[in-house]
Amino acid sequence: MPGTDTDTTDSFAPAPDAIRGTVEAYLAALRSGSSAAIVALYADDATLEDPAGTAPKVGRDAIAQFYSALDGSPQKAELLTLRVSGASAAFHFRVTSPVGDHEYEVEPIDVMTFDEQARITSMRAYWSSENLRQL
Repeated sequence: MPGTDTDTTDSFAPAPDAIRGTVEAYLAALRSGSSAAIVALYADDATLEDPAGTAPKVGRDAIAQFYSALDGSPQKAELLTLRVSGASAAFHFRVTSPVGDHEYEVEPIDVMTFDEQARITSMRAYWSSENLRQL
């Protein structure tokens, strides 16, 4: 943009395509219902706030425990918007989750940071119970 500094390149940042690949793999792992596939995308010392503002889960063990609720419960997940800037990404997506005899839909906005190998180093999910919709 004219008059602004749009160079957000960090010397340690992975290529934008690598970040996009991790985001796509994250959504594919949600669809699979495999917490192990999700956790494999995180760095060992990563942090997770889901939703943002809750106590952070720190490290892969805590993150694995958080995602274990998804095991055996495939989700529907659709990427709506993705923006990559340096070693960070923000993306808006729709996820539909089966809960008992019902399905619930939410459209969070996740903000992630990445290491040199495009592993997730932090994730904050922006949503609240007000955003849940029963289908």
